[in-house]
Amino acid sequence: MPTDCTKPVPSTCIPVAVTDPRVLDCFSRRFNAATRDALIPPVTHTPNGDENLADKCATYSKCILQDSPGKVNIPAFNAFRNAIDTGSFADFQALTMGGPRTLNGPMGSYAYAFVGADGSQFGDMDVPTPPKLDSDQYATELIELYWCALLRDVAFTGYHKSQIAHHACHELSNSADYQGPTDSGKVTPALLFRGNFHGEEIGPYISQFFLTPTMFGAAPFDQKYVTYKPNIDYMTDLASWFAVQNGQPTGAANQNDPTLRYLHDGRGLAAFTHVDELYQSYFTAYLVLNSLAAPNRFNPGNPYTGSTTQNGFGTFGGPDISAVLGQVAKLALNSCWYQKWVVHLRHRPESGGGLVHLIKTGAATFDGSPLPRALNSHAVLANFDKYGTYLLSQPFPEGSPSHPAYPTGHGAVGGACITVLKFFFNGDLVLSNPQVPALNGTELEPWNYNPATGKPGLLTVNGELHKLAHNVTFGHGLHGGIHWRSDSDVSMQLGEAVAIRFLDDLVCTYAEPINITIAKLDGSTHTFTN
Repeated sequence: MPTDCTKPVPSTCIPVAVTDPRVLDCFSRRFNAATRDALIPPVTHTPNGDENLADKCATYSKCILQDSPGKVNIPAFNAFRNAIDTGSFADFQALTMGGPRTLNGPMGSYAYAFVGADGSQFGDMDVPTPPKLDSDQYATELIELYWCALLRDVAFTGYHKSQIAHHACHELSNSADYQGPTDSGKVTPALLFRGNFHGEEIGPYISQFFLTPTMFGAAPFDQKYVTYKPNIDYMTDLASWFAVQNGQPTGAANQNDPTLRYLHDGRGLAAFTHVDELYQSYFTAYLVLNSLAAPNRFNPGNPYTGSTTQNGFGTFGGPDISAVLGQVAKLALNSCWYQKWVVHLRHRPESGGGLVHLIKTGAATFDGSPLPRALNSHAVLANFDKYGTYLLSQPFPEGSPSHPAYPTGHGAVGGACITVLKFFFNGDLVLSNPQVPALNGTELEPWNYNPATGKPGLLTVNGELHKLAHNVTFGHGLHGGIHWRSDSDVSMQLGEAVAIRFLDDLVCTYAEPINITIAKLDGSTHTFTN
């Protein structure tokens, strides 16, 4: 709900020395926004209970000392858990690690937010309990990841001709608790590995914001990227997999494709997200949106719409939009980190693949296990036929980043940044002349409706923003083999919630009259007023 920015502040709360009217007004707005945020009702945080397994086989412990494949050193883990509980920098410094690799930013979990809600104030309604190790949804998400790995080098526009893609569609269509989009209950090649939010099923898999040429100031930007050479995967043998779990280097390195390409397959998306700045794609989307010739490109509630005497700049102009994207990205990331480390501590898909391999080969027994249908899935068997192992192949030699899986930073930042772009730009605007990458990614071609490459319909700003955020978070997660589907879906909604709280406070800083409405990921609306 909107903040009443200018309501009177109790005189006992105003510092005596503050008498300047403008400073008092600024103080009142900050006080009222902070008070509103502090009065958010208490929330609950419910982990899935997998950490109760004595051997911690379904809990994140990567880089903490491992005793043997799949078995963390319990005293080292207990010290790790204590550090999480205390939030003490010194306790994290004292951990027993398995190698030289360090944990990725756990202290960000405890950083405070001075605009919007604190990360601890987003609870089960925003970040529901993730699937348990022995649940149907866990099994289905693991099966999907194996199929995604097998299709890493197939162009999205080539899925309809791929026998592997058709096998994936068949198995996922018959998998309990599948959370992806379907057509009459069936997964199709055109819907494979897509998100469910409005507009994502229309048009090509890759968002137009990843394809449209633009300008970065005076520098032309054609949106071709460095990707990795095809058919080179990692961690497909137990020795390298175990070394990575201990945080030890394997000596392997990614090999760049010498040809710049448009993002057109899973490996390309994974390569992009391996090195991107987390809000990079959304800054580029801003550049594209800001360069559109359409006079109605801005949100209809923009206070400068129709003005003949002034335009936005430090507010509602380029400096404002680009800065707010960076501000909200940081808040979304820290809110996500609170969930990752303090609440859920969910293990990575590579760990789930390790359980599959160790159980199926009889190399170890555990206190928990994925369901038999995951262990015996067509995806896992096809993976064994290709690699001679049941481990989940990875496109990066170091596997996942050294932080827990749920939710994902890329998704949270994506959900937050697209919410900011909706605040400034017209989400209903139709993007003209859509394009799609050629099969090899070296050229762009006009997209005309083809049932093999997406459902018919108009490509709108909101739909392509939803698609962009899922391209990025699925590129990092599903195609990168390092996140579960639920990590991404939930994180986008968390990021949206963070951004809405942030923007509710931000509008109190504007002198312009604000009445701006956006469409949320779930189709409902939110209005910002001051």
